[in-house]
Amino acid sequence: MLDRGVRKIIERVGIDSVFSGVKPLFQSCDAVVINLENPVTKRVSPLNKKYVFRAEPEWLPALRKHGITHAAMANNHTIDQGREGIADTYRNLRKSNIIPIGYGNNQQGACKPSLVEKNGVKVALFNSFLLRVEGWEFLENEKGICQASAEQLSNSIKTFKKTNPNYWVVAILHWGEEYQKEPSKRQRKEAYLLVDSGADAIIGHHPHVIQDKEIYKGKPIFYSLGNFVFDQKESDRSSGLVVSLSFSILPMCLE
Repeated sequence: MLDRGVRKIIERVGIDSVFSGVKPLFQSCDAVVINLENPVTKRVSPLNKKYVFRAEPEWLPALRKHGITHAAMANNHTIDQGREGIADTYRNLRKSNIIPIGYGNNQQGACKPSLVEKNGVKVALFNSFLLRVEGWEFLENEKGICQASAEQLSNSIKTFKKTNPNYWVVAILHWGEEYQKEPSKRQRKEAYLLVDSGADAIIGHHPHVIQDKEIYKGKPIFYSLGNFVFDQKESDRSSGLVVSLSFSILPMCLE
């Protein structure tokens, strides 16, 4: 999140200072996915909600320079400056060579996975926001973020795996209850459903604190990574996890 207190730091010492500590780690990876918790646009058209953020487009090249390759947009803040603001965000990410996920001109497009491939290793990234969005009207045929439910996401993953059995699947989810240190029963139920449907890893965020991680049927589930770049000062909200996943080539399944 690059607004509010973080904006003040950027304006004082520059955007590079925010990511310099993780640059070696990020640049050693083939892909780095962040949860982008604000629109990136010059447009100021705030939604009617309690917290409204906005970041500057000229900051994005620094994120790419420090190794960030993908930005998950399906959350409750990329929409803060309305539909045109989120469309600007998509375009500005593309201009900076950062691949947006979880956004589209309609729900079908927004919920399509982003495909990553290198040296025969193939990974599909699904991104969805599983909660209600304050101040935002869900319109299936308008541009917006993916708001697929766990059940809908389950069906999408099953369908994808049938025709793409040689892809690993990672589900990137904005879900859970803010500031709760334990995942809810609903989160666990949804996580198990998605793993049963073919997800190989689940990465969660939104609670702003680190929640449990577990292995279910051999698949890692990180319920909440906490805060990475944010301005909350409470001790439990001033730390976060970086998850590194390594993949090998999946053998083709022969019927």
